Amino acid sequence: MVETSSDSFAVECGTDSDTESVGHRVRLVRAFTFEAAHRLPGAPPGHKCRRLHGHSFRVELVCEGEVDPETGWLIDFGEIKSVFDPFLDQLDHRYLNDVPGLENPTAERLAQWIWRQVKPVLPALATVVVSETCTARCEYSG
Repeated sequence: MVETSSDSFAVECGTDSDTESVGHRVRLVRAFTFEAAHRLPGAPPGHKCRRLHGHSFRVELVCEGEVDPETGWLIDFGEIKSVFDPFLDQLDHRYLNDVPGLENPTAERLAQWIWRQVKPVLPALATVVVSETCTARCEYSG
C-alpha cells in the first residue's frame, strides 16, 4: 500500500534534486505547418489523389533522449526549428512533385524524405509525423 504523506510521496516520485542528479528520458515534439500542392501518380486510375490538390500539412519532429543536467533540457526547441527551417523552405508553398525525391509525394514518402534530411543534423530525432488532414497522418521512425 502506498502512503499518502508528503514525505513518502517525495521519496516515491523523486524530488527536484533527485532529477538533477539522475538523468531521465524525455520526448520533445516541435510542430511545423506548411501549405503545398501535390498529386499522387502512383494512386489507382480514377482515384481523387491522382488529381492536383493541396493540403495544410503539419509536421511534428519528435526528439528523444536524456535531459542534460546542466541545461535542464534535451535540446532547445529553437535548435530544432533552426535545423528544420531550410527543409521547410523546400516544401512550403511548393508543388511537392517537383522536389527531388518526392516525385510521388505520399505522406509516407514525405515523412521518410524529412527523416533523411533532418536525422543527420538532429541525432535526437526519433519520429517524424506528417499529417495531411486533421484525421490522417503518417508516423516514420527510420
